[in-house]
Amino acid sequence: MSEPAEKSEPLPDASAGEGIPNGGNAAKTQEDFDLATIYVSDAQNNRNIYVDTSPQSVRLYLLYNHWILKVLLYFFILLNLSLAIFEEPAVFSLPTWATMLVELLCLLVFTVRLVHYAKVIPRDKFWKDPKNICIIAVLLLTLIDMIIYGALKAANCYSVRWSRVLRPLLLINVTEGRQLRRAFRSIRNALPEISYVFVLFVFGLLIFSLMALKLLGKRGLTTIEGTPYFTNYLDIAFQLYVLVTTANSPDVMMPAYNASSVFAIFFILYILINTYIFMSVFLAVVFNNYKKYLKEEIRQLVRAKRHKMARAFGVLQEQREEGGPPVVSHENWNQLVRRVRPDINNAHRELLWRVCDDNNQGFIGKVAFVQLADLLNIEVITLKSRPHPLQSLFPTFYQSQPSRLLCRVIQHRGFAITFDLIIMVNAVFIGLDEENPLIGNSEWVFLALYVLEILLKLYVFEPRAFFSKHSFWNWFDTIIVIAALIATIINSALKSSGGYTSRQVLDIVFILRVLRLIRVVDSFRRFRAIINTLIRIGPAILTFGQLILVVYYIFAMVGMELFKNKVKFYEDLSNPEKAYCGNPLLKGSAFAQLDYCKNNFNNVVSSFILLLELTVVNQWHVLGSGFATVTHKSAMIFFILFHIMVVIIIINIFVAFVLEAFFVEYSVGKGDLQTSLERKIEELELAVAQEKLEDNLVNAMETMDNDLGTGQSPTANLPTLLFKVASKRYRTVDALLQRMFEADLDPEDFAENDVPEDQNGNFANPTFSTA
Repeated sequence: MSEPAEKSEPLPDASAGEGIPNGGNAAKTQEDFDLATIYVSDAQNNRNIYVDTSPQSVRLYLLYNHWILKVLLYFFILLNLSLAIFEEPAVFSLPTWATMLVELLCLLVFTVRLVHYAKVIPRDKFWKDPKNICIIAVLLLTLIDMIIYGALKAANCYSVRWSRVLRPLLLINVTEGRQLRRAFRSIRNALPEISYVFVLFVFGLLIFSLMALKLLGKRGLTTIEGTPYFTNYLDIAFQLYVLVTTANSPDVMMPAYNASSVFAIFFILYILINTYIFMSVFLAVVFNNYKKYLKEEIRQLVRAKRHKMARAFGVLQEQREEGGPPVVSHENWNQLVRRVRPDINNAHRELLWRVCDDNNQGFIGKVAFVQLADLLNIEVITLKSRPHPLQSLFPTFYQSQPSRLLCRVIQHRGFAITFDLIIMVNAVFIGLDEENPLIGNSEWVFLALYVLEILLKLYVFEPRAFFSKHSFWNWFDTIIVIAALIATIINSALKSSGGYTSRQVLDIVFILRVLRLIRVVDSFRRFRAIINTLIRIGPAILTFGQLILVVYYIFAMVGMELFKNKVKFYEDLSNPEKAYCGNPLLKGSAFAQLDYCKNNFNNVVSSFILLLELTVVNQWHVLGSGFATVTHKSAMIFFILFHIMVVIIIINIFVAFVLEAFFVEYSVGKGDLQTSLERKIEELELAVAQEKLEDNLVNAMETMDNDLGTGQSPTANLPTLLFKVASKRYRTVDALLQRMFEADLDPEDFAENDVPEDQNGNFANPTFSTA
């Protein structure tokens, strides 16, 4: 699952572009631009791939990175993983031949994708890359397992699909899974230091278990079930391990506490040392080591990115007639950016050039060019200023004094506060008795007020601006209000007909009413700051979601093979087997008495739900003991391993990452390059007034083209296109990670020997003269 370490390669010589096709020549060919495009695209997206520079390989690599092929790849990965829903034990059963046929198709797609990748990199690099070897091994083992399973199934013999646990490895080892591989590598690298703390914790656990055996084992105490209390050393160790998670507190100490209050001192000391001190130290060690190794990953990422950009410069560089260092012309730069980011418009592209070429020379040097990858990763919102349709259709009426006064009132902060108060009053009414006619009819009043609010806003704000594709709260309000209006009308119609039987419609009405309360969050600045931060670090958090999904899937596949049909759930309350979950071994057990029968490994969905319950840790020992009762005591190893891997390691690393990312996003200002871009926007008088775009949730969700229009706004005399840098937005997870460790990276990570450095050791940013 690891990738080869980035090897140090000599950067292109600044003078002649030696080793680079056509380096230094003024006339650039199609092949030159293709090669430069993959270098810049790889640098922008932090892809560290050894690409063969032959024209054919470059064209194949451009095709390899096409978004349609990536979507298809992830579709077939998801399809391959979802086959567990239809395989025995199945949620929806399909014939074995059908699922195996689909799996064969998935394997064929993965093989074609791997062959395509092999065509774009040197052969020796391909076979030295562990992730390629892992994919080949998974494909071959899966094919062998399918043949064996099919043969045994045809012979009516017992068979196991053991290769299903390998399916998540494809998600990890595809070239697009670099974030997931980085997370696994960071965990793997941090494990040695983590293991020392864990061994010390286990040692303390065993010491306390021995003390508990000697203190309590000979006193004849019994549990509430009547079994001997603390007489078996291994059982004591397990119960005290569970106590660290607080899942069996205070039940585990009650027999001793009831015998003598003095024994409470033992449990208090144990909880203080192991639960609070050791677990806190464990989190600190996890945080420190994970951060250290992740920082080293980002250091390599920065070096690789700068190396790619330097090679792209070597491809497009040309010598000026008057001599001096090589440069890249505006024409070549423009054509390159068109290829790398075809989604940005001409005005946005021209703005980026102005930032790079701050002296309007018509060309840029190496320092400015290497900035391009980071510059393209800064989110810039393009806004178009349009007049309101009513201003065009009825200019006299719309510009009249009463109309202007109405627009000022609606745009005033007090208007938003008024409707926030209305929402809060509505929340009180939602909690009151629905059967009261006054309360029931009040919903029509609130709906009328919400519809009026939307109509008034549409009167002031240009409709295309109000309903732009990224105006989240405007869409949210409108959809919720219209849906609630329709649902309320249907609900009233059904009631008046006398044949009202649809509880589902009433449930929808209640849910829609409650959802309207969410909008109040956007009215408080501190709430906005917290939620904006969560939204910005969301893509990085999703990486850990994939990580947990991989672990869940592996444990679910193993759990289904070990425990399927050992515990059964009966919907029929009169069925006597429901009392012991269909397994006589569970009679009188806590598992059956707590009615945990639906928590089983009988299909992949119930398995995932059970694993989620184990992650929460409440009653996880009861769940584990239930399955150990119907199989063997050693089955507890499965649940203990899951707890150690997910709860102790992955969740702690997830907490450590969120703490660091949240701190960076919540407290650190913008980077130098982002500030330079904003200064250039202001210098060109293309900035959006701050009061027009406050830092709310809408900004956090906007990405590109938007409309800015209001008939009564001061934008009428501004240029047609305006720009705003989306505050601290990152187009890629790698950009966020680089920002997280920006202050900790060494100067050489930002500047190679042949690239000038500023006095702080950071990569020099352009300076702007007064326009």
